[in-house]
Amino acid sequence: MLKKKIIEDLYSAMRNRDKTRVSTLRLLKNDIEYEEIDRKEALSDEDIIRLMFRSVRQRKESITLYKQGSRQDLVKKEELELAIISEYLPEQMETNQIKDVVVKAMSELMISGIADKGKLMGVVMPRLKGKAEGSLVNSVVDDLLSGKENQ
Repeated sequence: MLKKKIIEDLYSAMRNRDKTRVSTLRLLKNDIEYEEIDRKEALSDEDIIRLMFRSVRQRKESITLYKQGSRQDLVKKEELELAIISEYLPEQMETNQIKDVVVKAMSELMISGIADKGKLMGVVMPRLKGKAEGSLVNSVVDDLLSGKENQ
């Protein structure tokens, strides 16, 4: 179970005195436990992965804001935390692999225009769940539907 691995790695990081890893894994462990308390049930690995994707998205947004504010110290900290969290996520698909899934779904649904984007996303996202970030999938779908990929 993913939660167990995170806790084991937290204890290992504590023994090794790896401050960044300890603080990041503690935050992750606390997020999981708060969510479990909220739901009044243990989280599945899939739920934990979804929670980690949320954490990754928040860190990417923070990195962007810190770069705009010229706060390299905070950018570095967020990037290190992002790398640690990413170790626990399933391997992400490349853009070309996502494009293949989207094209296949487009042909199955006979979609040709941007008006059917919602229907296409509704089919594609469950197929790519946990394998690709939603923003990247959205970008690929937009490019394909607007014809940018054909240029």
